[in-house]
Amino acid sequence: MDTPDLSLEQVALSRGYTRIAGVDEVGRGPLAGPVTAAAVVLDLAALPEGLNDSKKLTPRRRAALEPEIMARACYAVAHASVEEIDHHNILRASHLAMERAVAALDPQPDYLLIDGNLIPRDLRIPAEAVVKGDGRSLSIAAASILAKEARDRIMVDLAQQFPGYGWERNAGYPSKQHREALIKIGVTPHHRRSFKPVHNILYQE
Repeated sequence: MDTPDLSLEQVALSRGYTRIAGVDEVGRGPLAGPVTAAAVVLDLAALPEGLNDSKKLTPRRRAALEPEIMARACYAVAHASVEEIDHHNILRASHLAMERAVAALDPQPDYLLIDGNLIPRDLRIPAEAVVKGDGRSLSIAAASILAKEARDRIMVDLAQQFPGYGWERNAGYPSKQHREALIKIGVTPHHRRSFKPVHNILYQE
């Protein structure tokens, strides 16, 4: 099956862990806006129906699942700013957002399922990296939904302040409209200057 389940959570439970958090981030690819992460400890006895990788859900289904996850799970959402992305790099910034989301969980989890192939370096909780985890673990899938919804709202809000880039539709990703607006309108304070398409406009000869 290509839908997430609780296999990884059950293995962790069998090893004696009791509060397992799924952790995921969204927003590595955009040219603008923060990178956002969520950490979610599901109540395994009261799972929202239809949890899946956020990329496989319609916007309407994601929006419907968000309050269900929030009502039934322990969760936290956190961000790393454009300035942090440019100062570090997008990988480290995404890990900062993950670390902040985990730190904000109360009570703290005792095991982490991290989407991707690396465990953020400053996490002090036992963890495993799960490649394509949002398609394998329901906890990571739930985190992917909360992160996606939170970040999309930020980009819709920024789109009102900086019209023309289409952020309400492209969420800062390099769509045709966004790339054309970069050339015609220019670079905003919310653009990632370390990303090549933005850097090239700022520093063209």
